[in-house]
Amino acid sequence: MSDLLTPDICVIGAGSAGLTVAAAAAAFGVEVVLIEKGLMGGDCLNYGCVPSKSLLAAARSAAGYSAPGRLDLPETVREEDYKKAQAHVRSVIDAIAPHDSQERFEGLGVTVLREAARFTGPGEVEAGGTQIRARRFAIATGSRALVPPIPGLDEVPYLTNESLFSLDEAPEHLVIIGGGPIGMEMAQAHRRLGSRVTVFEAARALGKDDDDLAAIVLDAIRGEGVELFEETSVEKLRRDGDEIIVTARRSDGTVVEVTASHLLIATGRKANVEDLGLEAAGIETDRAGIRTDKGLRTTNRRVYAIGDVAGGPQFTHVAGQQGGLVIRSILFRLPISFDASEVPWVTYTSPELGHVGMSEADAVARYGAGRVKVLRADYAGNDRAQAENLTHGRLKLIAGPGGKLLGGDIVGAQAGEITNLLSLALSKKMTMKDLAGFIAPYPTLGELVRRAAISYYGDAPKNIWVRRLIGFLRKFG
Repeated sequence: MSDLLTPDICVIGAGSAGLTVAAAAAAFGVEVVLIEKGLMGGDCLNYGCVPSKSLLAAARSAAGYSAPGRLDLPETVREEDYKKAQAHVRSVIDAIAPHDSQERFEGLGVTVLREAARFTGPGEVEAGGTQIRARRFAIATGSRALVPPIPGLDEVPYLTNESLFSLDEAPEHLVIIGGGPIGMEMAQAHRRLGSRVTVFEAARALGKDDDDLAAIVLDAIRGEGVELFEETSVEKLRRDGDEIIVTARRSDGTVVEVTASHLLIATGRKANVEDLGLEAAGIETDRAGIRTDKGLRTTNRRVYAIGDVAGGPQFTHVAGQQGGLVIRSILFRLPISFDASEVPWVTYTSPELGHVGMSEADAVARYGAGRVKVLRADYAGNDRAQAENLTHGRLKLIAGPGGKLLGGDIVGAQAGEITNLLSLALSKKMTMKDLAGFIAPYPTLGELVRRAAISYYGDAPKNIWVRRLIGFLRKFG
């Protein structure tokens, strides 16, 4: 006979989204069951953000600088550097893991079941012989690497984010299929550790970002020796002994063939919806993941879906945000609405590339070209950037009617930190007047935001009515 648990909330998945719900509910004294069949901390801690950013940091340190702004890139693999880099990755995971551990959450009062979960009805889940009947459920099962149907892929060894950080030896020649953020981050990291790197992207690399600013990143990565083929589709793969032969075709019909020692698939993510018994619970899915309304409820009103599995923007910060919203709804019955249009993101290459809000094209399409201003500030005009020889970069603000901030893009040193400021400004509906009026410490890169905002008023001194007003006021002493 199976055990029966009747908590207030049952959370399926112990990644960023699920842990946020479980920890917050437990803090309010609410009974929670947390179910996880894999590693605590989910993809972000074990295979995603944490290891990838740790490898980038180690690679940046290994490359060093032989002169101001000039990297000392190795011609061939430095096994010692690679082993140190992977050791750094594991040490960072180990340092963060206790915060996400089963022991910590049990200490908070959460019942943790390390089993696979499956709905057996609209209000019941089974996990390893235990039945859980809860008032509310939160599905937070995350996503996994999407493996495309490339002919020959099943006949060659390949890596995904789940296996890349377990390599003991550096790839001699790493071929990456996919030129999105993960593909380009890992391309730069491995090149800086001495690997030869080739990237194939069927469309445009970093295609979700501003064209002009993404080009700055791609030029920098090419300049470090990464071979990047855009608008080039991989047609087939085959194995030749220990080597992998990659055959691709460019948009002009030209065939490219490359021999690799290692192959990394970085072509996107797929929501983990299989084997959850969603049909038994009346929960519908689509190609992106579990269908939800703006309040993150599924087609079963007792069940929420949050994080990658919900099919929206697949970022750790989105998962955490959605987890917090769901707690407001479950515990306090407050109305919630998740707005994906304000989600910021950052690609952690060197230079970094950040975005928030509308793109220039989206803003023009919505308001018309005459009502949108694009304001720019170059790093070369910033004193802190000059002092630290970090002058390669640019900030763009998208201003709409009345000077309202609609969006922002930035490429350059600490772009992620400046994106924080822009994200706050966007969420608070700030205008160029607000951004031009704040006091920025001197010298900081944050002054870029203020400089760009001030340029919104660049034509004011030439305005005849402004000049006449000044002249009139001067008459009063």
